[in-house]
Amino acid sequence: MLQRVVRSTIIDAPIERVWAVLRDFNSHGQWHEVVEASRIEGGERSDQVGCVRSFTLRDGNRIREQLLTLSDREHKSTYCIVEATVPLQRYVATITLKPVTDGNRTFWHWESSFATPPGRERELRDMVAQGVYEAGFQNLRRYLRQGGDLRASGTAEAMPAALPLATRRVVVERHGGPEMLRAQEGEAPAPRAGEVRIRQRAIGVNFIDIYLRRGWMPSALPLVPGMEAAGGVLDVGPQVGGLLPGDRVAYLGPLPGAYCGVRCVPAEWVVRLPAAIEDEVAAALLLKGITADYLLRDLGRVQRGTRLLVHAAAGGVGLLVCAWARRLGATVLGTVSSEEKARVAREHGCEHVIVTRDYRFADAVQRACGGADVLIDGLGDAARDENLAALARRGHWISLGQASGPLAPLPPDALVAKSLSFSRPVVFDYVATQPQLAERAQRVWDALADGSIRLPPIERHSLEAAAQAHARLESRATLGALVLLP
Repeated sequence: MLQRVVRSTIIDAPIERVWAVLRDFNSHGQWHEVVEASRIEGGERSDQVGCVRSFTLRDGNRIREQLLTLSDREHKSTYCIVEATVPLQRYVATITLKPVTDGNRTFWHWESSFATPPGRERELRDMVAQGVYEAGFQNLRRYLRQGGDLRASGTAEAMPAALPLATRRVVVERHGGPEMLRAQEGEAPAPRAGEVRIRQRAIGVNFIDIYLRRGWMPSALPLVPGMEAAGGVLDVGPQVGGLLPGDRVAYLGPLPGAYCGVRCVPAEWVVRLPAAIEDEVAAALLLKGITADYLLRDLGRVQRGTRLLVHAAAGGVGLLVCAWARRLGATVLGTVSSEEKARVAREHGCEHVIVTRDYRFADAVQRACGGADVLIDGLGDAARDENLAALARRGHWISLGQASGPLAPLPPDALVAKSLSFSRPVVFDYVATQPQLAERAQRVWDALADGSIRLPPIERHSLEAAAQAHARLESRATLGALVLLP
């Protein structure tokens, strides 16, 4: 006769945080204290359906279990025992999570069915119910609070929240070229009220970092560049809710400082990452993807039939804008500096690619579509006159950057000839609150999942090689996004 064990509880943490732990089929070696050692056989991923985990319990028993199903949409997984020294026969278990809207908590349901040798029904049923499930609930709560390995006694005391942490960082002490970026040792202080301390695993590189390094934007020296990164929460300061040690997060904020290994940032800059979004992907996409979102949705109001011209169409923002705009039904034109970049731009949805290194493109745009309704410009002053000539009547010029140099002020007469409009947006004004940031970030992750955008090529550099990354970006030799790895 099959035995059935059912246990449920409420975990005081968001469902994304709890699921990030439980979807890892090998994570129980970190948070469940009955487990002595655990590994995934055959080198497979721990979220791969069909993988087998082999572990030893503290009482000496050995068990091999196989992952049967895993659903990120339903927050549900099923597994079975393949082989065990514990006499649980035909054991199948299911873990299901549901969100609890009151307080952003999680309902955790754990159940199993199994057969036992005659006379041992109650003993083994209690072992599963109390020693595995109920103990597991308590262990995971403690793990989420501490953000560390339960078997390392004194984890919370070993790294008190009140102490600063040593970190490597990249500093600009004088404005100038890439050689001004110097790696040095520093400290990440304890988080203050409203702050989160993050161990960073990937850092986004953007042209705004270059503008700050050159002194084209107001900034005090010495300066640590960088506006975005992804990693894991180490600890949180007072008055921070919804984030816990161990959470996988990314952040985007208006103050530089991301070129480092550990950093404190305001909690309102931070979003939790879905399980499917890796750290490098988050660092490559967060700022650029949100930029693409507000350019198309808010400023360009791009829809079917919109004629869109994108400069640097093979860059990090350009590839995302081209793909997303094409999905919206726009006619997408783009400028690039090489045939290789033209190929990549076409792969990401750019229909009409103009290869130019001398900023001449207006005639080609007029021939292809009769002029652009919306123009997204990161080139700056060198493209000024060509931009005016490439725009259609009532066209809108969005000045997003100044790679060729700061754009001189436009006199009104330059716009009135064709009733043009002009804007100079800053991404941080479109994510001024945490809910706005979370909403736009989710749209980016959804667009990646449904194919509206494709992951651009990611070029990786070590944190110490930040100068090389800047030189590559300035040389117009890069494709897609660049990230630094601490």
